[in-house]
Amino acid sequence: MLRFLRNREGVGFGVLALFTSVGTLLCCALPIVLVTLGLGSVVAALTLQVPFLVTLSEYKLAMFVVSGLFLALAAWFVWRPQACPADPGLAARCAAANVWGKRVLWVAAGLWLTGFAAAYLLLPLRVWLNL
Repeated sequence: MLRFLRNREGVGFGVLALFTSVGTLLCCALPIVLVTLGLGSVVAALTLQVPFLVTLSEYKLAMFVVSGLFLALAAWFVWRPQACPADPGLAARCAAANVWGKRVLWVAAGLWLTGFAAAYLLLPLRVWLNL
């Protein structure tokens, strides 16, 4: 049983990285994208209804660093060499867990990169292009 749980570490850290990446997307990318689209009143209403978004955006550097570390840890667990059990049933579960771990990690990395681009790259790009 312990061997099977050890093979699922990549999935667990991938899911943790996914949730932290969604947090960076909500705190930083969503308000910027909404304001860019001219929906500033939606951002005002959103911060009124969900006030913890303001607190998250105050600590966005720490959020990006922590979520980036979780992504790196998840990538290490997903792509490190590991052996699946010899039992065919457990081997199939192990292979499925490895595939799902990689999928979740790619989704989390895409969300993290989207949040990073919105939080740190869009404004300098806009200033550079004089928009």
